[in-house]
Amino acid sequence: MPRTRAAAPVSAPAGKSETEQKKTLTPTDKPSKTFILPSSTSANARLLSLPHPQSGELTRYFFCPERGIFEFTVVASPSTSPRSILFTPTRQTTNALSEEETVPQTTTVTKKAELLVATPIDPIFFLISLFSATSKSGQTLFQPLDDIIDSNDDLPQHLRNVLYDETFRVTILKRAEAICDTVEAGDEKMLRFSETKLLNELAAKAQRMATQGLPASLEERFVRQPLAPPLMSVKREDALTGQTPIQEDETSISEDRQDTPSTVATSATTSVSTPAGESTPVPQPFAENPTSDTIVHLQRISTALSFIKDSYIPASLCSRVDEMLASSESPLDFKPLTERIKEIAALRAEALASRTLTDFSRKRGLDDEEVEARAEKKRKKEDEEKKAKAAESRGVRDLKKVNTTGMKKMSDFFGKAAAKKKT
Repeated sequence: MPRTRAAAPVSAPAGKSETEQKKTLTPTDKPSKTFILPSSTSANARLLSLPHPQSGELTRYFFCPERGIFEFTVVASPSTSPRSILFTPTRQTTNALSEEETVPQTTTVTKKAELLVATPIDPIFFLISLFSATSKSGQTLFQPLDDIIDSNDDLPQHLRNVLYDETFRVTILKRAEAICDTVEAGDEKMLRFSETKLLNELAAKAQRMATQGLPASLEERFVRQPLAPPLMSVKREDALTGQTPIQEDETSISEDRQDTPSTVATSATTSVSTPAGESTPVPQPFAENPTSDTIVHLQRISTALSFIKDSYIPASLCSRVDEMLASSESPLDFKPLTERIKEIAALRAEALASRTLTDFSRKRGLDDEEVEARAEKKRKKEDEEKKAKAAESRGVRDLKKVNTTGMKKMSDFFGKAAAKKKT
């Protein structure tokens, strides 16, 4: 009877113990990212990798058939002041035999204070790339939604599952009708992509964003600053009197008055120590060039529309949207806003020219972009200095405090030796 021999156990690789091998195989207990998900979601809710509406790259989303699709907005602390998050569970006590026993709970600390907050996103942005790809291929006929989905062979599997989900199907069809022309064919609706409906939908979204109010940072950067009137240059004696000089005849104006830039009446008081005849920047009166509420509202709509295009609309379709906005069939009339921006640009050029004529200490005026670039460069330099200072050890910092007056440098000890004299 033949004898069998048991197989020899596989030996561990040299230099690694069994405990080290087990550590590499066990999953981590502490998650590296912290997600804040919506409440009251269904049991079928899950994380998916869907193509980004603007770039097409696979991005993580949260999908619930009953609540919709959610994108993740990162809320993190600035790099200049790094922080961490401490997660402490709620204490749970059990009363057994009138004695309180605390149930042990684990407390975790994240290295970075970064939260990924799930915020709802309109499914229409995922359908735009789907329908626009079908219209580019020349298929401008009315088609059922299933045929449009099946015609895209390179559609990611997760997105295909979302589009074919039975619970979410009603929402998909409703949002598809918002950007498509529809035709009834029996019990089924036929769809065809419409650029006009897409523009109306984007305009309605931008108007709702402007009505609800933009964030303070966007309001200051993209609404107030572009519509702010420039600082005009006036003569110091006119600012002191607070009155506009009387102009009786053109012949009575002096020659030196003709060489100075145009003046603007102002009632602001100035410092007496400033010599007369110098120009000073004063705000332009609001009554002369008022910025109406309509223009401000149009600027908010334009800002919101630009944000939507840059975040969710493909670049190939953004140019077409801009063309339709500039046409006469556009649902939004930005003509008053465009004229007002041109007036402000002309006033800024005039103010800059008057400033350069009267102030010879500056070679040229700085634009807002140059000022922001310098401030950004200064901020980056300060950040680098803070990081370098934080990376220094305590010994290096202590050595910098040592008084080295009268000491030789280390390079003096490594210089070339003096030539020996020949005997």
